[in-house]
Amino acid sequence: MRVLFVTAAFKSHLYVQVPLATAFRNAGHEVRVAAPPEMVDAIAETGLTGIPVGTTIPLDVMMDQAEPDRGPDRSGLPVRRPPQTDYTRDDPFAELETTAFGGRTLFNHDDTFEDLVRFARDWRPDVIIRDPFMYCGAVAARASGAADARMLFGADTPAQIRADCYGAHGGLHRSDGRPDPLRDWLEPILERYGCAFDEEVVLGRWTVIGWPPWTWRPTDVHYLPTRPVSYHGPHTVEEWMYRRPDRPRVCLTLGISHRDLGFGHSASIDTLFEAVADLDAEIIATFDDKQLATASAVPDNVRPVDFVPLNVLMPTCSAIVHHGGYGPMTAALEHGVPQLIVPNIYWSEKWWGPVALAKGLEEQGAGAYVADADQVTADLLHDHLVKALTDPAMAENAARLRDEHFAVPGPNDTVRVFEKLIAEHARGES
Repeated sequence: MRVLFVTAAFKSHLYVQVPLATAFRNAGHEVRVAAPPEMVDAIAETGLTGIPVGTTIPLDVMMDQAEPDRGPDRSGLPVRRPPQTDYTRDDPFAELETTAFGGRTLFNHDDTFEDLVRFARDWRPDVIIRDPFMYCGAVAARASGAADARMLFGADTPAQIRADCYGAHGGLHRSDGRPDPLRDWLEPILERYGCAFDEEVVLGRWTVIGWPPWTWRPTDVHYLPTRPVSYHGPHTVEEWMYRRPDRPRVCLTLGISHRDLGFGHSASIDTLFEAVADLDAEIIATFDDKQLATASAVPDNVRPVDFVPLNVLMPTCSAIVHHGGYGPMTAALEHGVPQLIVPNIYWSEKWWGPVALAKGLEEQGAGAYVADADQVTADLLHDHLVKALTDPAMAENAARLRDEHFAVPGPNDTVRVFEKLIAEHARGES
């Protein structure tokens, strides 16, 4: 079987796909990973074969320029921790328009469609597994006859928006006759290749989801649950990373996408350092020189490090503070570590995973939604950390989630599911 993955121009999104792509390859299938040219070296470092499509996308510049006014300062206001269902409550069509705009201008340029369709028609994949941002993968699947699947890096926000705009369980043509900016954009491109638009172009035939079952998700999507595997790219390991310290250890991380590309608003480094300064704990802060330059001072109990593989560090940690990303979530689940979530602020980003994760952790008693990056305070985070480090129930619940995590089918099992589904697809049964 030939399997083509399509990823967006973020290392963090590529790393979501790597364990499943590797499982396909280890099972004897041919695997390729298509991405913008600037991702080819990162793909090569994973041991997979990259296919450059389109031209280099200056996401750092484009996302910084596209960032909207965040509105009035929310610091000092009562902290709001809304549920995932609040996202599209007020105006789902506005969110649909924003999603279409972002997909069109940031990730799926005309030459990306052309290059990917050309490769797919030449290589003839059996299935294309795409990042939910990469609608070019859906077009290439239609144009080449491949089955089309998405692989989520967080919550299924696209399905949430579609359901709130057009109703759940609406079938393949649920937006027919109604305004649809995604249709307006993608339908002419599909027609160029002799294909038609329907809901599978947006949501895929199948959706691989690694987000835990206790996080909120829409009800009208064919999900293929898979256990996420902690993968953080090539790295070297030092002894201090895996040696358990004499006192509790806490990890602070804000992810690599915002840091590398410089867009959006993350929690203040000074706020984070003030929150941990008087804790009797060792703090591992994965901040680079640019982030550290914004800090007034580095507390004595803080060890700054530009990068540390979280799958190595987590067994030594008693808690982790992070932005709600797939990588930190997975490493913490694998090792039963309580998680405190401080979502970054950029457009609707917090609704693409952090909110669903944070609210789910709270409901499970294994973590907390502390506050968004523009509302978090040192005192608030400090109080949550004290609880995470001293409440045995939180540690017990995190350990329970670890056991539940490893009961979910892993990538090797997902490969076998795909083998069955693709065989049925080839016979016209699915």
